[in-house]
Amino acid sequence: MSFLIFIGVLVIVIVWAIVKYNSFIKLKNKRENAFADIDVQLKQRADLIPQLVATVKGYASHEKDTFERVVLARNGALNAQSINEKIVADNALSSALSGLKVTMERYPELKANTNFLQLQEEMSDIENKLAAVRRFFNSATKEFNTAIELFPANIIAGMFGFRREMMYDLGSERQNLERAPQINF
Repeated sequence: MSFLIFIGVLVIVIVWAIVKYNSFIKLKNKRENAFADIDVQLKQRADLIPQLVATVKGYASHEKDTFERVVLARNGALNAQSINEKIVADNALSSALSGLKVTMERYPELKANTNFLQLQEEMSDIENKLAAVRRFFNSATKEFNTAIELFPANIIAGMFGFRREMMYDLGSERQNLERAPQINF
């Protein structure tokens, strides 16, 4: 009789472990899919940047360093391979684009240019979409990290090599956002 109880408990533990393992796989795939959505938006942004840079360059030809920084950051973002590399590269590109925005503000006639206005609208749309997919990615990452860290599921997670994953954070941009914005008229 005790042997049957032991077998019953063993079967329950094995079934529970299989269910947990499968849930970890689903959460891991959900996180990877969420990053694929970010990749789509990053690619769209990277494709739009040369047009934006060319338009602004026509008005601000002496701002060469700013444009080079944007182009280098864009190339870095396109060449990044892993999720973590892409997060770092995207943070660098976001920082470079901030510099480009400051450059654009120096040229009032550029702000009235129809092509520029359309590109600016598209960039704004892409940035909004990027923010949304980054939030979804962080939500999926949080869900995955929580699932693998809770006891007793963390035992199964550790046995199969599931590790805590990195969130999509602001990196060096956080310093800029912690300061109050300067508004000048």
